[in-house]
Amino acid sequence: MVRLGTGIGWRPEIAEAVENMPGIEWVEAVAENVCPGHLPESLVRLRERGVTVVPHGVSLGLGGAERPDAGRLAALAERVTALGSPLVTEHIAFVRAGGPLTASPRLEAGHLLPVPRTRDALDVLCENVRIAQDALPVPLAVENIAALISWPGEELTEGQFLYELADRTGVRLLIDVANLHTNQVNRGEDAAKALAELPLEAIAYVHVAGGFERDGVWHDSHAHPVPQPVLDILTDLASRVSPPGVLLERDENFPERAELERELGAIRGALEKGAAERRASATEASKAASPEGAARGARERETVREQGAAGVEELTDPARQRLGLAQAALLSALVAGTPVPEGFDRVRLGVQARALAGKRADVVAKVAPELPVILGDGYRRAFLAYAHGHPMSDGYRRDALDFAGYLLAEGRLEDALVRAELREWWLERSGPKPRSRRPGVRLARATRRVLLRR
Repeated sequence: MVRLGTGIGWRPEIAEAVENMPGIEWVEAVAENVCPGHLPESLVRLRERGVTVVPHGVSLGLGGAERPDAGRLAALAERVTALGSPLVTEHIAFVRAGGPLTASPRLEAGHLLPVPRTRDALDVLCENVRIAQDALPVPLAVENIAALISWPGEELTEGQFLYELADRTGVRLLIDVANLHTNQVNRGEDAAKALAELPLEAIAYVHVAGGFERDGVWHDSHAHPVPQPVLDILTDLASRVSPPGVLLERDENFPERAELERELGAIRGALEKGAAERRASATEASKAASPEGAARGARERETVREQGAAGVEELTDPARQRLGLAQAALLSALVAGTPVPEGFDRVRLGVQARALAGKRADVVAKVAPELPVILGDGYRRAFLAYAHGHPMSDGYRRDALDFAGYLLAEGRLEDALVRAELREWWLERSGPKPRSRRPGVRLARATRRVLLRR
């Protein structure tokens, strides 16, 4: 197991601050935001100093009904090699649904959605993880996610689900204690019980992040300070095991470097408190242990392995289809306004749907920063209206183009100058190659625009 130490999520907005922080032993970078042939200079400098860089994927959808896409796996492997990483991480989630498996339109969530903790879903996930493990050049670790909604008819707790996954595949676990807190608030799940059920020896590292509560719902924003309840869960984990690494995540609303350093200090404090509790209980635990207890535990683990192996042998495409139909129905209700599947909380589904639309608007604004500039204060309102009836089907860049095309085609823009500027932006990016920058061609385009306005 690689010992990582204390780290922070590397983001372009805080790259300089991260480089100058004392005690940073490693960083994590969102894999899809890194171009292997053109690594950010900040990451290059960190690597040259001996700082470990771990790529963290967000788009594989290992919990989805379909087998992992070979192209996405190859791209992730390429980033691992470029960064010289000792491991790579992804999420236990589905991010898309529909398509040939369910004979329905393919939909993208634009976000991580929870996998039902059922035997079907576990069997599919185990096979998908094995496929990913075979395609990646370094060990894989998978992360538990935060959720606003619960699936009806679940058969396993989160701890049991993760235990069986790790036991059947050998995959390592990235435990996000902020997500355990989120699920405790939103789904009534006991974080301490989840920790007690985990195979602690499989932990690769730990995520810590902040969020906020609104109307009884906890939002895992990664844009707020780490609250005390999350630090308490970290202490609980550290009282059970010494995690190989712990990382502070921050994706939005970046504070000054001093504030980030204070949060890292609080994380170190929580770890030290947990370590002290672990040392204090070590002697007592040693006395309580017995050969009979160890043998019983070994027998229980072997039973789990045998059950898991049997499940894999019986896994067929019908299991994938059952999972695919359920995920497609849920995602369609969230992003396309179709009826809520039976057994789901309609209110919570509405909260999740609004959260997805809001995140989608935020990410499109980052991918295409010109759009909020062109549309001004009306950008977000216009995008949310568009998103309500237009599900994303092919990523955020395509979504930005489709949104602009929709506004132009539907005549939604009353201001002629705004319309002309947006049309120019759309034409520039929607073609197979960039439009010519030669002075004569640019003059002809400008003249045509003037004539059209007349």
